[in-house]
Amino acid sequence: MNDTRHQRHVLVLPDRDAAEEVAEALTERFGVAEEPQVVRDALAGEDDAEDAQWLVVVEDPDAAYDAARLDALAAEYEGWREAE
Repeated sequence: MNDTRHQRHVLVLPDRDAAEEVAEALTERFGVAEEPQVVRDALAGEDDAEDAQWLVVVEDPDAAYDAARLDALAAEYEGWREAE
């Protein structure tokens, strides 16, 4: 049986520059059709921009992106991947 569940990958990065570079790399390396969303995620209770993580949200409607390759890409920029 073919599993065609929609997936969303969230790559957590330490800063905005890293997040923007990862979003660009996703388009180049993975051929992501829909531009990834870059979102600032302030840590709970923190107002200082230095305490923010940046998220790159990748929609994967056909579950086509290799999780291990996404993990490796995030790790190149001192980040990690979370699947939703």
